[in-house]
Amino acid sequence: MTATLAPATAADARRVPVVRGYRFELVKLVSQWRIRLLLVACWIAPALFIAAVSRQSTLPTDTLFGRWMHATGWAGPLVTLGFAGSWALPLVTSVVAGDVFASEDRLGTWRHLLVAVRSPRRIFAAKALAGLTVILLLMAGLAVSSTVGGLVAVGDQPLVGLDGHLLTPADAAGKVLLAWVCVLAPTLALAAIGLLGSVVLGRSPMGLLLPALVALALQLAQMLPLPVAVRLALPGYAFIAWNGLFTGPAQLGPLLIGIVVALVWAVTATALAYVLFLRRDFTDPAHDGAGRGAVAVASLPLAAVLAASVALVAAVTGATGSGIEQDKVQRSLATAFAHLYRLQTEQLNRPAVTEAQLKATAACTKGSVRVAARGPGNDWRCVVSWHLPGVEVTGTAVYQLDVTADGRFVADGDGPKEVNGYFLVRTPDGDAPNPLWQFDGDVGLLPTPKG
Repeated sequence: MTATLAPATAADARRVPVVRGYRFELVKLVSQWRIRLLLVACWIAPALFIAAVSRQSTLPTDTLFGRWMHATGWAGPLVTLGFAGSWALPLVTSVVAGDVFASEDRLGTWRHLLVAVRSPRRIFAAKALAGLTVILLLMAGLAVSSTVGGLVAVGDQPLVGLDGHLLTPADAAGKVLLAWVCVLAPTLALAAIGLLGSVVLGRSPMGLLLPALVALALQLAQMLPLPVAVRLALPGYAFIAWNGLFTGPAQLGPLLIGIVVALVWAVTATALAYVLFLRRDFTDPAHDGAGRGAVAVASLPLAAVLAASVALVAAVTGATGSGIEQDKVQRSLATAFAHLYRLQTEQLNRPAVTEAQLKATAACTKGSVRVAARGPGNDWRCVVSWHLPGVEVTGTAVYQLDVTADGRFVADGDGPKEVNGYFLVRTPDGDAPNPLWQFDGDVGLLPTPKG
């Protein structure tokens, strides 16, 4: 019995530690030309893009914070973050996590790797950690490059938040950093889905495309008029929920829910990938994925997580419908207008006025009087009213609002032209469009206390 156990004990002692396997897998990943190309692109392209935009007269106003890219360098990393959440990060997770196991199937090197490492568990841990490291390097490149590019090209000026209030450069820096950190959670969820697809689908190209396809489906779902509970329960909601950091007070509820949901998906998908990886037959050279049964095993727990998340979010928050209500839109618009009116007053060298003195209010309708004023749409019409100290006449301004399903809105001034028309305002950093002409805002989707 002793002679029989001795070789096994010696083999266990010769198992490669996870750290050595991790270094080996990291070198394998970085040696691939597509990974090197992604690293170069993530660390250089954002800075070049922001530098190019800073020299142009037109701005990407359809992107959140894009209209402020000429005013402050802190808008650049936020524009990059919006693009990264929609396209760059899903692509990164597909190329890295979606291929980390499938590449061994294509090359037929599983048996060689098992002989060298002698532990499927250590192989899984080394590959998952190496993929995570590369994804973090790519994310860091996007964040650092866009921030440095923005500060060098435009400068360290205050940033206008989504409710119109000015953020000091220090405050803007902290919120920009926090926004990038928060987006790490949905990125981990996509990476875990990529690991799962790479294990289940083998050398099939669908494993490589799975994170990108899931991200595209989540992005399309966010455009639909879904109930709030369903919207917040999707693992990609934190890709847009960081917007709430740039309002006052910050809308932390939806962001925290999005982060928790994404982390639950990341843990569940990684655990499923780990279990299925240990159950596979490495002695079969013709193995091409774990089969239809494994696809069902991988899909059903994730569907259960989605259903449980929807039920839990609905029960905890009490959110119903689209979350876009008339009173919320009116409060958000009036608040943003009051903050931006103060900014316009300062830029035009007029007597200072406070938000409390303005007492700005908004009255909004949607479509016609027969249509309930709720839900997304580009047919919102609002009249903002305010008072100036010492002036008896009430000021009014008309805005057309385009409110999207995720609560973001674009307010377009519709007169009077002296208030919210298009004209240039001379600022210390150069001429800029009238801040009350067009601006972005955000409507909180969760119920808020009355008053």
